[in-house]
Amino acid sequence: MKTVITSSGDTLQSTMDSRFGRCAYFCVYDQESGTTSFLKNEFATAQGGAGQKVAEKMLMLGVQRIISGDFGPKAKAILDKYQVQLVKFSDDQKTIQQIIETLK
Repeated sequence: MKTVITSSGDTLQSTMDSRFGRCAYFCVYDQESGTTSFLKNEFATAQGGAGQKVAEKMLMLGVQRIISGDFGPKAKAILDKYQVQLVKFSDDQKTIQQIIETLK
């Protein structure tokens, strides 16, 4: 299963970013292979529709679960339509590594 965690940076020591559409980076964690990779959010500074654009990108990546602090209504509607599991995580002081450890 591919899980995306919204991140404030591009390392495992970065903390989770509570913003879905405007987060700085995405950590893509593949549970099957145990690999992680980081992608810069190219839509973080978009004038509008960042959440929708990010949601579409997540679908293109084949993501099945997203962990973030909040999801906008338009992004949520797109992801719900394609049955992507959305996990609201309120502790944005946790590192990406700590969150991944809870998934194992």
